[in-house]
Amino acid sequence: MTALICTAARALPSDIQAWPFIPIVVSATPWFTLLALLALLLAMPLRRPLAALIAVAALGLNVYWQHPFFFPTNSLSQDAQNAVAAAEAHTADAYARVMTFNVYKGQADAQSIVNLVRDQRVEVLALQETTDDFVKQLTEAGIEHYLPYAHVSSSDGVYGNGLWSAAPLKDVVDDEVNSSASFMPSGTVDMGGNQIRFVSVHTTAPVPGYWGQWKRSLDELGLMRSHTDARYIFMGDFNATYDHTPFREFLGNRFVDAAHQSGHGFTFSWPTNRSYLPTFAGIDHVVLDTGMTAGQCQIAKIAGSDHAALLATISVG
Repeated sequence: MTALICTAARALPSDIQAWPFIPIVVSATPWFTLLALLALLLAMPLRRPLAALIAVAALGLNVYWQHPFFFPTNSLSQDAQNAVAAAEAHTADAYARVMTFNVYKGQADAQSIVNLVRDQRVEVLALQETTDDFVKQLTEAGIEHYLPYAHVSSSDGVYGNGLWSAAPLKDVVDDEVNSSASFMPSGTVDMGGNQIRFVSVHTTAPVPGYWGQWKRSLDELGLMRSHTDARYIFMGDFNATYDHTPFREFLGNRFVDAAHQSGHGFTFSWPTNRSYLPTFAGIDHVVLDTGMTAGQCQIAKIAGSDHAALLATISVG
């Protein structure tokens, strides 16, 4: 019964999902598959048909909701895969390797980030929870050799969010979303003649005292669906998984989650620094506008942060 109730919480309206502790329960939705499977295995030899039926219902719901993560809805072209496999990043085409990473109040290892950018030939990087000292460390580690264009903004003067790009960032602003959570900077990158507006996202975490603010910050992102004067890619720490109703409402019928589209499996990215917990929640996302395709999604752990980095290959043509 517990497995079914917890699984069914995914279907709750967004207002109810903002009630205390429900966002945390919903973030673990895929894992209730294991609880339901265990309940089924125990119920069968004990001849508990009702318990078995409830367990099957929980399993069925989770399989129905989670199976798209393992079956691509739109495949990345071979041209895109070849483009990002080249020895160096090529900024004149419509393909790019992108990456987002929460640097945990500037505590992540800057050199490891630069090394990953180099090795993965990342063309656009979004970072969250930066500090002035961390940005300095990133520069000293050589980020400008690969991503020479950058814009960082902070709403409190301490922790910020930023974008780094191999191609020029045009029309930069400190807060594209007008968010109550944090400044979410943006800039436009020319990708093979396509003007793509990248946004570094960091919403409010669902913790005691901030449940309502968590939903509000996601609702504010949802207003971006009406901004039809630009094509967007949002990258960052959304503090919400695909199972959260407010996140799916943000996507609406316009935006697409890269991991959900690509079918490469779950991209659990938090927490990575707690030995007593598995990395169980996919709260970091690359979100694409209509007509774009993503693939080759993967996570990479970097020392010093409680998040893993999320990488994806995108095609915007």
